[in-house]
Amino acid sequence: MLRALCMAIAVIAACLLPSASPDRLILAATSGGVAPQKDGSEQPLSASRAAREEKAIQDARRQQLAEREAALAAKEQELKKLGAKLDSQIKSLDDSKKRLDDSFKTQKKLRDEKQKKMIGLFKKMRPEQAGQLMDKLGEVKVISLLNQMDTKTVIKLIPYLKQPRVLKWIEENLKGT
Repeated sequence: MLRALCMAIAVIAACLLPSASPDRLILAATSGGVAPQKDGSEQPLSASRAAREEKAIQDARRQQLAEREAALAAKEQELKKLGAKLDSQIKSLDDSKKRLDDSFKTQKKLRDEKQKKMIGLFKKMRPEQAGQLMDKLGEVKVISLLNQMDTKTVIKLIPYLKQPRVLKWIEENLKGT
């Protein structure tokens, strides 16, 4: 009965004192305050010895925690450096993307301007001359030019263009409707 009471007190003490080792408390409670020795004999646990052992265990735990904290702090510093490096790389990539986009916009604008000039040139030419020149261009380019010209100019040019090109242009426009 006394052992059961000591055991219950040891379990309660382990719950209330988390720094105390539950194994040590249960061992002390079940052995009636007697600790087994290496040679097999049992000696009573003195309060000061138990306190010293508990303090040594706590010191070891504190040391382990300090080492873990130091390792975590080092890892955190390393992660911060890597994060800063990634941020600078992302910024560099964003700047490159912006320059590339600006370059594409400029090139597209120049192409559009050149194409408008060519369309204006074909409009100002006599239909026979414009048709002869356009027939020397590739089929895809001629169809693209016809798509960009106004109806009045296209009507003037159609009689002077090769009919298969005109038919293909008509088919493509009818597919879209």
